[in-house]
Amino acid sequence: MIIRVGVGDIAKELEIELPPDAKVDEIKGSIESALNGDVSVLWITDKDGRQVGVPSSRITFVDIGTEVTPKIGFGAS
Repeated sequence: MIIRVGVGDIAKELEIELPPDAKVDEIKGSIESALNGDVSVLWITDKDGRQVGVPSSRITFVDIGTEVTPKIGFGAS
């Protein structure tokens, strides 16, 4: 699963690949807490255990989705 986070005044969003056992409901809860101002920093742990912090006041959008692998070959459409 991949999360994309838009950060104010930065042209490119952060793209973070989550561990396979990440729970969407827990992630959404953390994001909602950050956007509601309950916490000042949204902390996300990636698949390698690295923690990424984004100031809650700078978050412009969050996209939660699955990784799309490009289709290669004659059958790709």
